[in-house]
Amino acid sequence: MLVLFETAAGYAIFKVLDEKKLQQVDSLWKEFETPEKANKIVKLKHFEKFQDTTEALAAATALVEGKLSKNLKKVLKKIVAKEAHEQLAIHDAKLGGVIKEKLNLTCVHSPAVAELMRGIRNQMEGLITGLPPREFSAMSLGLAHSLSRYKLKFSPDKVDTMIVQAISLLDDLDKELNNYIMRSREWYGWHFPELGKIITDNLAYCKSVRKIGDRTNVVNTDLSDILPEEVEAEVKLAAEISMGTEVSEQDIRNILHLCDQVIEISEYRAQLYDYLKNRMMAIAPNLTVMVGELVGARLISHAGSLLNLAKHPASTVQILGAEKALFRALKTRRDTPKYGLIYHASLVGQTTAKNKGKISRMLAAKTSLAVRYDALGEDTNAEMGAENRAKLEARLRHLEERGIRRISGAGKALARADKYQHKSDIKVYDPSGDSTLPSASKKRKFEEVEDEEKPVEVKLKKVKKEPEEADAVTEAETPKKKKKKKEKQEAEEERIVKEEEEEEMEILSAAAEVRTGIWRVALGCTGKGSFNLNFYIHWLYCLKGSK
Repeated sequence: MLVLFETAAGYAIFKVLDEKKLQQVDSLWKEFETPEKANKIVKLKHFEKFQDTTEALAAATALVEGKLSKNLKKVLKKIVAKEAHEQLAIHDAKLGGVIKEKLNLTCVHSPAVAELMRGIRNQMEGLITGLPPREFSAMSLGLAHSLSRYKLKFSPDKVDTMIVQAISLLDDLDKELNNYIMRSREWYGWHFPELGKIITDNLAYCKSVRKIGDRTNVVNTDLSDILPEEVEAEVKLAAEISMGTEVSEQDIRNILHLCDQVIEISEYRAQLYDYLKNRMMAIAPNLTVMVGELVGARLISHAGSLLNLAKHPASTVQILGAEKALFRALKTRRDTPKYGLIYHASLVGQTTAKNKGKISRMLAAKTSLAVRYDALGEDTNAEMGAENRAKLEARLRHLEERGIRRISGAGKALARADKYQHKSDIKVYDPSGDSTLPSASKKRKFEEVEDEEKPVEVKLKKVKKEPEEADAVTEAETPKKKKKKKEKQEAEEERIVKEEEEEEMEILSAAAEVRTGIWRVALGCTGKGSFNLNFYIHWLYCLKGSK
């Protein structure tokens, strides 16, 4: 077996002397403890040294990208092709596939080969003869610097410093534009105040002022390329009846110069936004798809770099930008914030207030994955971001629909809203509380009468239901028995009437006592025999209720 080993000084090809040792992967490192033991396992067959740093850089770049360089191809044809029956052990499986495809050589990549490479690297100075250690260290350092400069020079798309500067400048331009526009509206409003109410767009306002100048020139000025026809007609009509003051030509020149500044800054801002959008799609396409270019750029700027943002967990990405609110909540032991800069993402903005916390949490989790894929992945497409965004949109629709649907035993059905009925809190006065007469006695009396009458009715019904033979027997009864029955019924009726009379007498006596007590209290409650009007009125109500 042959071994291909790449170094900063050149390519080395070793011959494995004892292949049985490779089967003992766990104890293979013991065979490379000393240079003497290492020379018993492998032996240097050929060493192809690089001529200069440029050649070393080209070879290293090709190895990193998994390509076969011209120098390596020449060495393999020269040395390995002579022993085609031998296997070639390599460290990179991707490079082995390219070698097998172009040179038809059998390549091997296994854990044993990786352990063998580690042992060779450990004893490289003793295995490769004719290369001083000091010279090898210098070549390694020079190759490392050249490779770093090459990556920085030929991979500018991965430089996120430009994004940090661009988004910071964009925010500064927005602040300056707001100040300039506010100043121009206030300044020109002294001369033509109606124009600010008619034209609401800031850029169109500055362009109109730049073209009009003095308001007396509105009639002869064509604003069709800036404003619609109806707005232009309204501006011309307002200029004729304007209540603004007259200003000098010097003031007009200064106002026009300020409007020129606003127009130029607005155009530069649009150009800077396009640059930032293209740069974000080149550096972090998945992040841009998930949260947008502005929110993504602010997240990168807040974290410091794309790599630093990739190191943050999803919970940190969710509240990134709300650090003051977080520490204030922790200090006062209140609820922590649910979102930071991610609140301005379109997915969170189109959610109802009830579900903003859930969507921001899910969006932060997917955004964290997208950032790591952009920072550490090799692909530059946005397929993963688009797929995750589609999942979040489906989840958002599910949350929104769940608010208007309910789950029942028969399945999902639309929730029915109950009809609104206004319930008044006004209480109505109940006059029955003024009466002091017991109201339960009459009811009790009637219930007793009904209970006593029920058995009599039952007996009568039984008599009616008896057959004709029973009638014949009753006719044969003696007159004494009939007389006794009549006497019992009359006595029972007299007893009921007496009880009713006694209850009525009790009620009347109780009412009389109540009247007498109220009258006494009404006349002498103060202790001096003076007349109390309130008690007298209450007594009259009681008297009326008793009647």
